[in-house]
Amino acid sequence: MTTTPTPAAPAPAPTAQPATDPAHAAPVFRTRVPVTAEALAAYRTAARTGLPPATGPAGQLASPAHPFVLAHTLAQHTVAALTAGEDAFTGVVHLAQEIRTHHPLPPATDAATGTDVEVTVTAARREPRGTRIALTTRLTTPHGTLLAELTTAALLLGATRITPHGALPPTAHPGTTPDTGPHTLTHTLTPADVRAYAHAAGDLNPIHLDDHAARAAGFPSAIAHGMHLLALAAEEITDRHAAGDPTRITALGARFAAPVTPGTPLHLTLHPHDRGTVVRFTLATTTATATTTAVKAGWATIAPAGE
Repeated sequence: MTTTPTPAAPAPAPTAQPATDPAHAAPVFRTRVPVTAEALAAYRTAARTGLPPATGPAGQLASPAHPFVLAHTLAQHTVAALTAGEDAFTGVVHLAQEIRTHHPLPPATDAATGTDVEVTVTAARREPRGTRIALTTRLTTPHGTLLAELTTAALLLGATRITPHGALPPTAHPGTTPDTGPHTLTHTLTPADVRAYAHAAGDLNPIHLDDHAARAAGFPSAIAHGMHLLALAAEEITDRHAAGDPTRITALGARFAAPVTPGTPLHLTLHPHDRGTVVRFTLATTTATATTTAVKAGWATIAPAGE
């Protein structure tokens, strides 16, 4: 669970087109973003913290988590629009993320032939600490081919003026029958790893890069991006359960439970289910005094080879 305070100098907002979805009477924002092969490769390299470089034809493919990178800036713009005039708003807690990929992300050379992004605020519910929202994001080609769908759960701290609407979607829990026992892998993120991920993802929030900013937000020091953890899990699953082919990871989801500081051992537990078509996972940190779950209820669905 990552708390993102309102940045002092936010990144420029995309050229968004607010609209109304008549089926949901919900705010909708749209933009088009460029995608390049270089950006896909840089993000995948950053996501593979502590892993060997991805090589061969599959090494040129996008990370299963990359759709979130394309959605993130417009999601931030959407939150800014929702909280405009909210004097008590203090930041965003990213609660959960799901990504369902329908087609691999195609690289493009400019915004005219980039990827269309549409974010819909499908639900909002008042809670004691603010307003919980659900965002549904669709990534499509300029010709309308659906590339990916994302569902984001977030808590807008201190926000009280957003009109409640819609129903929060249920959390997915694929995987019914274990194939084998779980196995655990250990990683330790360094500050350099976190910086590399921040630049590759375009998320330069100071709580990830500056200890002073992180302490001001209530953390002991700079913290890793929650999506860095999810992307790393996806890469381990790709290597160990999808023969190194990231396009076989057709969906990915998890709930963010606690922040991770660089230098803390991070234990990723993978548990294959349903004849290799689902891998459930968790990530936990350990210190001399405690074990804390950082990412829980994680899962990835895997297509058979050749599909």
